Amino acid sequence: MKITYSFKLIVPAILFGMVLSVPAFAQDGNATASQSMHQAGDKVEQVGSDTAAAAKDAYHGTERVIKDTTITAEVKTALVSDKNVSSSGIHVTTTAGVVTLEGNVSSPEMAQHAGQVARQTTGVVRVDNRLMVVTSANTN
Repeated sequence: MKITYSFKLIVPAILFGMVLSVPAFAQDGNATASQSMHQAGDKVEQVGSDTAAAAKDAYHGTERVIKDTTITAEVKTALVSDKNVSSSGIHVTTTAGVVTLEGNVSSPEMAQHAGQVARQTTGVVRVDNRLMVVTSANTN
């Protein structure tokens, strides 16, 4: 009798749970199973394409940063090697191939020459020469 009593409670509970779960598994009335699978496949393909594009953008961004760092180092080396430039007051940065020179130099000729040295460096797209001429009379 105990088995019959348990069976009478369990079976209706299972059936009731199944009835309640049917809407969760129901298909869209307008879409067949094949269409739903195709749509899911398209979404997965789009996610894959988006991920590949993001990875490609990250790669190119990293590649640009490496090139800019190399250009900065080469410009600094060229300025230090040049006897006509006192590079101790010159700060060099590079963004997307554009070199920016900032700082203080002792003459307009030195500022102009530093810009020319930077322009001659491989990979430089443009030079933004922001060097300021400071003479000893201006330092008081």
